[in-house]
Amino acid sequence: MLCGLALAVSCGCSAGGGNGERPPGAPAGVTARAGSATSVHVMWNAVTADPPVGVYEVYRGTAKVADVPGTAHMLDVVRLAPATSYVFTVRARDGRGRLGPPSRRVRATTAAASVADTSAPAQPGRVTGRPAKSRAVQLSWSASTDDRKVVSYDVYQGGARIHSVGGGRTATLITGLRPGTAYTFTVRARDAADHLSPAGPAVRVSTPAGAGGTAGTAPSGFRATAHRAADGAYYLDLSWVAPPVDGVVTEYGIRLDGSTVTSLVWGGTPPRGRAAYRFCPGREKGVTHRVRLRARLPDGTWGAYSAERTVTTGV
Repeated sequence: MLCGLALAVSCGCSAGGGNGERPPGAPAGVTARAGSATSVHVMWNAVTADPPVGVYEVYRGTAKVADVPGTAHMLDVVRLAPATSYVFTVRARDGRGRLGPPSRRVRATTAAASVADTSAPAQPGRVTGRPAKSRAVQLSWSASTDDRKVVSYDVYQGGARIHSVGGGRTATLITGLRPGTAYTFTVRARDAADHLSPAGPAVRVSTPAGAGGTAGTAPSGFRATAHRAADGAYYLDLSWVAPPVDGVVTEYGIRLDGSTVTSLVWGGTPPRGRAAYRFCPGREKGVTHRVRLRARLPDGTWGAYSAERTVTTGV
């Protein structure tokens, strides 16, 4: 029986420096769509830079509203006013702290608030999908209905939301997928009051085989040690580096002695660099455990397991 959980983060920090290298360029492909009466979904394309982008800064007008990890390319800007127009830009900051120029300005208007809206939209129907090259899938669905208005559609892969589009659209291109991989997608409609519909019919699509199928999806540099705490319990100390995938990893599954014992979900921004986690498998000395972990990838699938480590308590 697990006797406690603890979380620690060790973030790699890069010192600033001026060696004549250029800062990252302006993010391209920036879009902004109202998600509800009080939120806007902002998305952009990844910026290629050397050293890589560490943080994307998202601005509403001239005010910065969030720092987004360099592996993520979308953000829900919340706590906005209904029926109000906002302008957004995105800037990239590299690992040396150099800030690139702003993207083009994009405008979005939140939906009008509906005080009496207590009903969720109906589920979208007739969801279809087809592969579009080895790393993308084209999805389409029939429009949902609502007693007021559908403001946006959220696309899920498994239980993870990976994309959003405006309520006037019934098709989208999902990118950043892995070649030779089977995916299951569902679509949910959202109204101005932030009510979500039931998920539409699931559609299963397989991307064609190609370079980069499952390679590189396992956490690297996995380490495991044991220590005894002041209360007499033994803890396993784990650390690893997130897999280098397109997007941000927010969840890990930890497997102990052949069984999945816990799912670790970051409550805030996931760490950059090496991450660490600590949990207690029991209080008995001299017990040998086998442990490994895997990441839930940004496309909603589980990646490959890390190398397995063997740890003995009290040794």
